[in-house]
Amino acid sequence: MKFILFLSLPLYALDQLTKWFVLRYINSEDLHTVVPDFFSLVNVTNNGAAFGSFKNNNTFFIVLSCVAFVFVFALLVRRRTPDLLRDLSLGLLLAGIMGNLTDRFTHGHVIDFLLFDLHMPLAHPWPAFNVADSCICVAVVCFIIHSFKKPRQAAVENAE
Repeated sequence: MKFILFLSLPLYALDQLTKWFVLRYINSEDLHTVVPDFFSLVNVTNNGAAFGSFKNNNTFFIVLSCVAFVFVFALLVRRRTPDLLRDLSLGLLLAGIMGNLTDRFTHGHVIDFLLFDLHMPLAHPWPAFNVADSCICVAVVCFIIHSFKKPRQAAVENAE
């Protein structure tokens, strides 16, 4: 439960606060350069999934996000043994789900505003994203690391 209170909720609040500032101060036509040729703030609406794929499926993504929310919340609340990396992953995932789900309910789409240009093929510029998207991506990386870590731990325990 502490991961929900001290990780998920503050990150959710940060996501919603940053989106509020974007909606209030950045028009959809504006590009506010922060670091020239690298990082800008924009106001982009995304009614699809990652990178704008599967557009105009807001209802589907609301249902999917609600199911994912219930599942992740249950895993965090009902955890049997402490596992820092797993719990960190679930807390980040919960924050990301809540942030984008709130957008879908309140605006009918997700608000993206962080725009990086990596000056590389397929990343020129990188599609705009938000704090919730970042939480989800970091959660996936943590899950991947966790999945490689677990089999090794089980092998060591079985060898003993």
